[in-house]
Amino acid sequence: MIRRLIARAFWTFSRWRLVTEPAPNRPTVLIGAPHTSNWDFVIMLAIAWSLRVEVHWLGKDSLFTGWRGPIMRSLGGIPVDRSDPSRIVAEVVDRVRASEVFGLVITPDGTRGGHTHWKSGFHRIAVQTGIPVTMGYLDTATRTTGLGPTIEMTGDIAEDMDRIREFYADKRGIRPHLQITPRLREEDVAGDGREGGSEPN
Repeated sequence: MIRRLIARAFWTFSRWRLVTEPAPNRPTVLIGAPHTSNWDFVIMLAIAWSLRVEVHWLGKDSLFTGWRGPIMRSLGGIPVDRSDPSRIVAEVVDRVRASEVFGLVITPDGTRGGHTHWKSGFHRIAVQTGIPVTMGYLDTATRTTGLGPTIEMTGDIAEDMDRIREFYADKRGIRPHLQITPRLREEDVAGDGREGGSEPN
């Protein structure tokens, strides 16, 4: 109740408008894009708290040390040991088997400059666990934000990414100069006729 009141106050006084599809009723990988500013995190929490979506997000384990740990976990954070990315998939599978309804928030484009591709972790997790992908968004051009459609991944990277690109084609981030086109390195590798490895998220 407290979280919903905070979210209601946010939408009342913020310049952003919540324009959204209904919250998923099953576990999902929730893409947060375009992700170009740390303010995106605040907006993501406001969306989740308004729609009563139990969200979890992945963060490097150093964020969970000391006094920050309990706060990060209370906001849905899951510490990630990047030396063993397979544990992420295993934890998601355990939550699915426990019949939890949650959104695993992943920001595949990052906030820093210099990126040329999205990271493929969200796609690998969705395919390996069999859960769909929900496209969360914000758009500074219209000052709208929310959840877009929830779609099943086919396992065909090009086909899946074409659908994702279509949705995000007209969305603009808070810092547009840091925004990149939704494209995975694996798509370029496949186009060259070579098989490549996965990039951890």
